Amino acid sequence: MRHVPAGGREPSARRKQARFMATLCRPSVSVPEHVITMEETLELARERHAGHPQLPLALRLIENTGVRTRHIVQPIEETLKHPGFEDRNRLYEREAKARVPAVVQRALDDAELLTTDIDVIIYVSCTGFMMPSLTAWLINEMGFESTTRQIPIAQLGCAAGGAAVNRAHDFCTAYPEANALIVACEFCSLCYQPTDIGVGSLLSNGLFGDGIAAAVVRGRGGTGVRLERNGSYLIPKTEEWIMYDVKATGFHFLLDKRVPATMEPLAPALMDLAGTHGWNASDLDFYVVHAGGPRILDDLSKFLKVDPHAFRFSRATLTEYGNIASAVVLDALRRLFDEGGVQDGARGLLAGFGPGITAEMSLGRWQTADERTAVERTADESRGVRQA
Repeated sequence: MRHVPAGGREPSARRKQARFMATLCRPSVSVPEHVITMEETLELARERHAGHPQLPLALRLIENTGVRTRHIVQPIEETLKHPGFEDRNRLYEREAKARVPAVVQRALDDAELLTTDIDVIIYVSCTGFMMPSLTAWLINEMGFESTTRQIPIAQLGCAAGGAAVNRAHDFCTAYPEANALIVACEFCSLCYQPTDIGVGSLLSNGLFGDGIAAAVVRGRGGTGVRLERNGSYLIPKTEEWIMYDVKATGFHFLLDKRVPATMEPLAPALMDLAGTHGWNASDLDFYVVHAGGPRILDDLSKFLKVDPHAFRFSRATLTEYGNIASAVVLDALRRLFDEGGVQDGARGLLAGFGPGITAEMSLGRWQTADERTAVERTADESRGVRQA
């Protein structure tokens, strides 16, 4: 593991930064074994809310999500119970410790790195709370160096997947050749509240699923998205559109009916970021975005003037897993890898959307490990630098 100074850049950072750019490698994703289908979700809603005056509307909204299946950490019979916030949070910690390490190990293997190669762990989750963070437990249990930096992010919701990519990019820019590990762990089913019966809550009960994802951002080498620019944008005065009402019973999710229309103000932010980089957001080669619901993807297609097929990876995640919060972006990227990736130099956009209302956005080019190695070797040789 390289020594990274406690503050500031390494003395040769500018020279190294010119040669190396951070690459987001293949994500590893896992979903729990318990599955609930849309048909089962609709039937449960009919049974539990038979007299609800807005049940027909809620059922129609659930059907319109396009979510065919979701995976949850407990059987549905247990999920529908509420043993109390303390027991639920204890379950969150137990399940995270049982499930995250294998996902992390696969991400490291795919990036061809060891735990001792990682300089920072960025852990994102909005569905449970731990202190110390799971980052500390992972360092102890999986053999990461004691000097590994820890960045737990707990309050960005679905935008946190994009934020994690951006913070990893920032870290690797500040410390060239450093490696960052991103971990997203979301058990949305543990936030189910049986007393919340508003239409927004009923819709959420049919939209969100559980999932874990991990990915490595390599400071040097690797196949994936070579990160070039990132940005963030918050729509003013929209804090209450997506939020938690924290009570003794836990996290009560509040979803405003205006949320599905947020792509109209956010699409210009995506276009501005691309324009600043000299790109046209309507003419990129791949798009990996958070799929909060089908209208998000439909409106992005409309406002960016992009073929709906461009968002097929995000839509597949939504259809098969539901909205798995911060893990959506990484799963959609995993599907791009599964399809074989794209040609070297292909330009793409990654974006997460969540509370705030916030967009966390990244731009990058596809790069294979072989080509990166050749480019870096040429750069080193031109400077008379001996490869390690």
